[in-house]
Amino acid sequence: MSKGFQFDRRGAMTGLGALALAACGGGSGARPVTGATPPPPPPPPPPPAGLPTPGLNALSTRKGRKFGTAIASSPGRSEAGSVQNPRYTDIVLTECGIVVPENEMKWQAVRPSADTYNFARMDEIVAWAQAQGLAVRGHTLLWHRPQWFPVWLNSYDFGANRVAEAERLLTEHIRTVTRRYKGVINSYDVVNEAIDHDTNGTIETSLSRAMGSPEAVIDLAFHTARAELPTEQLVYNDYMSWEPQHRAHCDDVLRLLEGLRKRGTPVDALGIQSHIEMFSIDPATGVGPYAEREWRRFLDEVTGMGYRLLITEFDVKDKALPADIALRDAKIADYARRYFELMLEYDAHLDDILAWGMVDKFNWLQGFAPSKRTDGLEVRGTPYDSEYRPKPLRTAIAASLAA
Repeated sequence: MSKGFQFDRRGAMTGLGALALAACGGGSGARPVTGATPPPPPPPPPPPAGLPTPGLNALSTRKGRKFGTAIASSPGRSEAGSVQNPRYTDIVLTECGIVVPENEMKWQAVRPSADTYNFARMDEIVAWAQAQGLAVRGHTLLWHRPQWFPVWLNSYDFGANRVAEAERLLTEHIRTVTRRYKGVINSYDVVNEAIDHDTNGTIETSLSRAMGSPEAVIDLAFHTARAELPTEQLVYNDYMSWEPQHRAHCDDVLRLLEGLRKRGTPVDALGIQSHIEMFSIDPATGVGPYAEREWRRFLDEVTGMGYRLLITEFDVKDKALPADIALRDAKIADYARRYFELMLEYDAHLDDILAWGMVDKFNWLQGFAPSKRTDGLEVRGTPYDSEYRPKPLRTAIAASLAA
């Protein structure tokens, strides 16, 4: 882990200690990745004994999309101190056709200071994925929230020509990252989470104060990415899903997307994180409440503006469910099945689907205070339990994809 890297609210959970990548050296990240052409994928190995088939990616590819997961690079921190966790790796290789870095591409990881970069950990993920024939998504070129900026950027002195210096910092960052992985990464979360929860508008940052508005920052990020990536998918990514408590936030996102279209900002798709929540139980359904009609209205408006959709960070928060594992797993599976069935009705608009981790004990929700269970038990929000066994949630996802 490079000096200056700070774990964000997603923590070090999805793959830390789960998928430490073999044969990936450290250093400054000087690896021949820039402009590389992905090697032809090796023939898929037979699935490990005990893992269900067909895999989730195999089911997804029938409709032209990929299924994948977030992973992390953490040399020396995998189980039993080994270089690699083969059980987690087997799940990723069996179930996934695409991976996304959990933290390794964020500013805190790759840019420890204004004039230095460290791509060591991101390069490890890319090299491993290429060796396995897996596609890679980019996350994220700009997490537009001050608490997830590196410390130096929050306190940066932009000098006398504040606008020009802020523009230089942002464009240089996006150009440096995208040029390094050109030809390898074809879909980027260009901007992540730009809504201010208190004002319901776009959030202010050191960059936006220097440039005059958050919209100026967001627009420049997308225009810079488009100039570097004329044919790749550029995504605005945000945390909403179909629970009633997300209605106001969905309206905020719609206003943001409408503004992007009116200004001609080159955004191709909306990334719907889909950390779906069961913080209470709806007596009518026995699972968490969901606002189906409002959610359809939201998706109709997004797709009506010409945006495509991705599910970028799926998992389930089970705080309101009982301790009994069999009952809890059944309700999680039922809730997720309802969500996926609705989302897959937008088949013509829906691209790749990614979970934010595949195994419970490495999922970020275990360390995220608002999602922790009051009984102290693990959150069971991913397709596999902490013993690497497929759960009813995995079965529900597979059934939805197969249907």
